Amino acid sequence: MHTMWKGSISFGLVNVPVKMFAATEDKDIKFRYLHSECHTPVKNIRTCPTCEREIEWGEVVKGYEYQDGQYVVFSDEEMESFVPQKTKTIDIQSFVDLQEIDPIYFNKSYYLAPQDTGNKAYALLRQAIAETGKIAIAKLIIRSNQQLAVLRTYVDVIVMETIFYPEEVRSSSQIPSVPTDIELDEREVNMAKQLIESLVTEFDPEQYTNEYRATLLDVIQQKVEGAEVILAAEPKRDEIHDLMKALQESLNFTRGGGEAERAVAVGERQFVLSSVADDATTDAKPKRRRRKTAE
Repeated sequence: MHTMWKGSISFGLVNVPVKMFAATEDKDIKFRYLHSECHTPVKNIRTCPTCEREIEWGEVVKGYEYQDGQYVVFSDEEMESFVPQKTKTIDIQSFVDLQEIDPIYFNKSYYLAPQDTGNKAYALLRQAIAETGKIAIAKLIIRSNQQLAVLRTYVDVIVMETIFYPEEVRSSSQIPSVPTDIELDEREVNMAKQLIESLVTEFDPEQYTNEYRATLLDVIQQKVEGAEVILAAEPKRDEIHDLMKALQESLNFTRGGGEAERAVAVGERQFVLSSVADDATTDAKPKRRRRKTAE
């Protein structure tokens, strides 16, 4: 695994030398843009529409558009002058409970491993974090950017999660048409809670797979082998406008079998729930969701 960064965790007067590794990897399938006639990869060329010519990297500067079509320009020297000081330290600011941080703030995960001389200090910090049940709030510099992060334990490793600053998380009040004053039938609420309880299980990440990626890889292999690609038709889904009926049928369905049967059932059949329209003759249609493709 490639080492992305080397430095230390500053924990009071204790420094823990660490190496950083990416904890996740992008598994998205990448496509190249090709010329349709000869299937040659298309090049991205930098051009200036005003000068009507191709330009080199040496002619490119950074600019901030402060209003439409108006920019302030920065040279490389100016950019370097106010970049945060490049330290090699993860500075712990405080400790909090994990439950206090909403998941919307989490960004990217990294594994931290001890450097050759930091095994004991690493083990000490790891055990202290694990036994207190707290996570550390820290700051560090990555690629000239000051990052906010948390440190926690995962299995036997200290994990660093970069998190967004508050100003980077959009206010939910900006989202239009979110219902706030709808009166709900207590029977519907209780039935919805029963449905949730019937689907409760222990989280096992191994049982979840990316069906789209698996299907796409299979189609790619078929094309490589010159086979005819046959796509499954989208299954017809019933549209349910009676919320109580949909909840009851969903509840009956999930209660129909044991744990294994229920897991399969949830994957194979889901009800589309929509609010009951005030007018029984409404033509509004709920948004459809695509069902899993059988392997």
